[in-house]
Amino acid sequence: MGSNADVLIIGGGLAGLCCALRLHQSGISSQILEASDGVGGRVRTDKVEGFLLDRGFQVLLTAYPEARRVLDYDALNLRPFYPGALIRYKKRFYRFADPWHHPIDGLLGIFTPVGSFTDKLRVRKLRSHVLTGSLSDLYNRPETTTLQALRNLGFSENMIDSFFKPFIGGVFFDPTLGVSSRMFEFGFRMFSMGDTALPSGGMGAIPEQAAARLPAGSVRTEARVESIQEDGVILKSGEKMKAHAVVVATEGPEAARLHGDQERPASRSVTCVYFAADEPPFSGPLLVLNGEGKGLINSLCFPSSVAPNYAPKGKSLVSVTIIGNPSQDDQQLESAVRAELKEWFGPSVKGWRYLRIYRIPHALPMQVPPVSDPALRPAQIRLNLFACGEYRNAASIQWAMVSGRQAGEAVIDWLQR
Repeated sequence: MGSNADVLIIGGGLAGLCCALRLHQSGISSQILEASDGVGGRVRTDKVEGFLLDRGFQVLLTAYPEARRVLDYDALNLRPFYPGALIRYKKRFYRFADPWHHPIDGLLGIFTPVGSFTDKLRVRKLRSHVLTGSLSDLYNRPETTTLQALRNLGFSENMIDSFFKPFIGGVFFDPTLGVSSRMFEFGFRMFSMGDTALPSGGMGAIPEQAAARLPAGSVRTEARVESIQEDGVILKSGEKMKAHAVVVATEGPEAARLHGDQERPASRSVTCVYFAADEPPFSGPLLVLNGEGKGLINSLCFPSSVAPNYAPKGKSLVSVTIIGNPSQDDQQLESAVRAELKEWFGPSVKGWRYLRIYRIPHALPMQVPPVSDPALRPAQIRLNLFACGEYRNAASIQWAMVSGRQAGEAVIDWLQR
């Protein structure tokens, strides 16, 4: 029985790790109790036959202020995507470029059938709107759904269906665009201000870098917490651990179980299918969006075209994203996805080798209105119990990290008082 740490943190995802880092900076010891076999939560990378498979397609937006503050970008060896996308529309592919990064490609994109000329001018207005003011200002603006916000800005249904639904719907795993307009504006702001990138070692390199900054022994894996007590926790093994404070840094449904809440926070799910190919059907570090409004596939990319370490030399990695969790079993789903890919890229897809499917039921918390300023939500639940994580604030690597830091600061303040 017992713990040598001042604080027990339940969950070794980005929120829990950032909480531990903040406590460590103030000389307060903590012990992270992680139920799985490694840190990162959903931000993890598996190595399979020499390929790096992120657990669901994820990216790092380099403009995230908290990520810039906490992470060593140079050590992560970040590799950027092309600023724009390749859109599948009416059985053809069209390049849709960010004109601020690629003026010539952006100019050529004006003549594509994805959206009207006026729609493309409205993108400029949207960009100016989301870049105005502070993040706090953004989260205090009038709020509606993303779909309604886009309509209010005058975007055509063609532009919404062929670009915004696969793009923003793929970011928040919400193809109906019911996500809060504040979250949409935050995301579009971050896309506009920096790169969309992958670490050369996979997305799992992000939490691994954070964990490496903690004192040895700070993280204990395969330590599932069964219940929270007034003076600590009880593990599933029956072991009791005591501490001055406890921080719950798990995903929403698990946090609700630990708190004894009957109502579980709603989540968005996503499915990712990986294939190995000899070569990609096009060159460049591009994200491909399904702008046709039909089929299983929402988007796909070739991570090894962005960061070569994602695949063995001479091979390419294919990452297909499906919003939700289809009812087919893995074999049926793999066949259905391959059939769609053959329509897109032709018979060469037959030679692509299936690697793995990831079904992630709690990929993101629901982000429907109202969404308040994530920086203002208190972390303290009761006397010595604190909480952090995306489900409490807002979804993204940025807000998971901020939430963890804020929980650490709340614990520091409480212990000092």
